[in-house]
Amino acid sequence: MTDVKRVNKRTQKAAETRRRILEAARDLFVEHGYGATNLQDVAAAAGVAVQTIYFVFGNKRTLLKELVDVTIAGDDEPVATMNRPWFRDALATDTAVTHLAAHIRGTREILERVARITKMVATAATTDAEVAQLWPAGGDPRFEVHAVAAKSMVTKPGARAEVSAEHAADLLYALLSTELYLLFVHERGWSPERWEQWTYDTLLPQLCS
Repeated sequence: MTDVKRVNKRTQKAAETRRRILEAARDLFVEHGYGATNLQDVAAAAGVAVQTIYFVFGNKRTLLKELVDVTIAGDDEPVATMNRPWFRDALATDTAVTHLAAHIRGTREILERVARITKMVATAATTDAEVAQLWPAGGDPRFEVHAVAAKSMVTKPGARAEVSAEHAADLLYALLSTELYLLFVHERGWSPERWEQWTYDTLLPQLCS
């Protein structure tokens, strides 16, 4: 039992260290930019040795990649968005209207987390080719998530019969974009709740009868 407790304490300490490093990296990358922040700055803010960051994450680029992945997910569990409870619960709803509402709510919660780092990542990718390679060109995971939601939504009672899954996916992809969220919430000062309601009110007549 004593050995188990020691293992649990080590695991908890490692998780706490990882969390502090990610939080420090997020704040410094957003405030100063990815390129202007070095790992010594992150280590000092997190209260760890810089060697600890190398041990846990490998290098600065993998730290950034992990930061983005954890921010999108909301935790460090290796579970894809489409396997997350909120997404599975939305798929399980009985009507297109309830599915739409649940999908917008779940997406909003992701956007609230990622909005702070979106511009920073985009800037880093344009100035650092190795950062850009962390997200290679090809299929867009965000579109794939909305496409799966749309394919399910259009088959449910209350969906507009003339709306195809492809068209529904395009609308979800566009209106639930990070860019539009940042425009309303960060530039125009809307609350996330107001953005969620506007998005729902806008998409409802487009997708549901």
